[in-house]
Amino acid sequence: MDTSAEAYWKTVLTLIAQVLAVWFLVSYGCGILFASALNNIMLGGYPLGFWFSQQGSMYAFVALIFIYAWRMGKIDEKFDVHED
Repeated sequence: MDTSAEAYWKTVLTLIAQVLAVWFLVSYGCGILFASALNNIMLGGYPLGFWFSQQGSMYAFVALIFIYAWRMGKIDEKFDVHED
């Protein structure tokens, strides 16, 4: 494998690791670990920990999909492997 392909896959794997880290923090961190601390904050009449585990995580996951697609497009253009 040449250095360009290695750099491409290193960049892609770094992006995947970052997306998975955010996914983990939102789902496990905010929904479970930090839920009791977040429950001290109210959002729309509901505790924030409850809101995050029920609604906020879904919004974060959808945002992650769009961010991942946008960043992959930029990475593909940078390494000239994009589709026309």
